[in-house]
Amino acid sequence: QEAAFDRVMLEIPNVPHESVPVGHSPEENQVAFEWGEKPSFDFEPKPHWELAEHHGLLDFERGAKVTGAGFPFYIGQGARLQRALIQFFLDQAGEAGYTEMQPPLIVNGASGVGTGQIPDKEGQMYGTDLNLDAIGQQFEAILSSAQDPGTLELANRLKEQIFEETRNALYLIPTAEVPVTNFLRDEILAEDRLPIQYAAYTPCFRREAGSYGKDVRGLNRLHQFDKVELVRFVHPDDSYTHLEALREDAERLVQALGLPYRRLLMCTGDMGFTQAKKYDLEVWSAGQNRWLEVSSISNFEAFQARRAAIRFRPDASDSKHGGKPQYVHTLNGSALALPRIVAALLENGQQADGSIVLPEVLHRYTGFTRIG
Repeated sequence: QEAAFDRVMLEIPNVPHESVPVGHSPEENQVAFEWGEKPSFDFEPKPHWELAEHHGLLDFERGAKVTGAGFPFYIGQGARLQRALIQFFLDQAGEAGYTEMQPPLIVNGASGVGTGQIPDKEGQMYGTDLNLDAIGQQFEAILSSAQDPGTLELANRLKEQIFEETRNALYLIPTAEVPVTNFLRDEILAEDRLPIQYAAYTPCFRREAGSYGKDVRGLNRLHQFDKVELVRFVHPDDSYTHLEALREDAERLVQALGLPYRRLLMCTGDMGFTQAKKYDLEVWSAGQNRWLEVSSISNFEAFQARRAAIRFRPDASDSKHGGKPQYVHTLNGSALALPRIVAALLENGQQADGSIVLPEVLHRYTGFTRIG
C-alpha cells in the first residue's frame, strides 16, 4: 500500500506560483521583454542547414548512417565553434559565481524521480534497462483486457514492479539538471551554505518522440545536443529573487552574442510538470523567419527538494522553525542550449558573399572571426 501511495504522489504536478498567467496553450504565454533588432538583408537569407552544408560545418547524413536521425557530426570550424561556445558559457558562469561541475552522463532512476523527469518524462529518456519495456508491455496487455478483480490486482502488481524497476534502471541524462540537482540528494545542509550555485556542461540525450515536420530540420531538434546548465539551491525566502538573477545570467549571454531575443513568461498550460514559475528565452532565426527557444529558466520551489530529500537546518535562533530541517528551493536555467544558438549565429551572421561573421566575444575562443 505504501509503494502504491508513493507512486500516486509522484504523479501529482507542482502548483503554479500566483504570478503565473492562467492559460491552456503556447499562444497564451506572455511576451515579457524583447531585446535587439532583427537583422535585415539585401538578399534572401538561407537557413542554417544550407549554410552548414556549404561550409562543411555539419554532416547530418553521415550522422544518420552512424547512429540515426538527430545525431549530426560537427566538423572543422563547426566543431571549433561548438567548443568555443561551451568555453565562453562556462567562463561567464564562473565569473557570475557558479562552481563548475562535470557530472555523470548516466543516472539511476531515483535521480530521475528526484528531479521529476520520472514518471513525467520517462518516455523521452534513453534507458539502459530493456526489462522495463517488457514489463510495461505486459502491464498494458493485461490492463486492456482486465475485467475481474484478480486480473486487476495482477496489473497493479506489475505497475508497482515497473515503479521499482524504474528506480534501479539507468538512464542517459536529458539535461545536467538531473545529476547536478541529485548531487545533494538525501542531505541536510547548514543554512549558512545557502545559496549553492553550480554550472555544468554536458551532452544531453532525448528521444523527442512524436517530433516531426519542418520545425525539426537541421539543428532545431536533436536527440543528442550540448548544453550548459545553471543550478541553484537557495533559501525558500529568497527563491524568486534568485529566479530573476538566474534569468539575468542567461540573458547576459544572449546579449553578449548580439542575438535578438524575447523573454516569455510561460502560462500554466505550457509550463510543465515540475515548475512553479518558468521563463523561456527565444532567439530570432533570420533564415527560418521565426523564434527559436534556447533557454528555460525555472523555479521549482520545494517540489524537487521534497522528492530528492534536500533540506537545510535553520539556525537555532530561528524561532519560526526551531532548528527543524526545511526543504530548500531549487532553480535551474539553460545558459545556454547550443544547437539553436549555433543555428541563429549562422543565420543572423550570414553575408552577401556567403561568409558568416561571428560575434566578437567568441573570437579569442574560436581563433577566427568569420566562417568562409
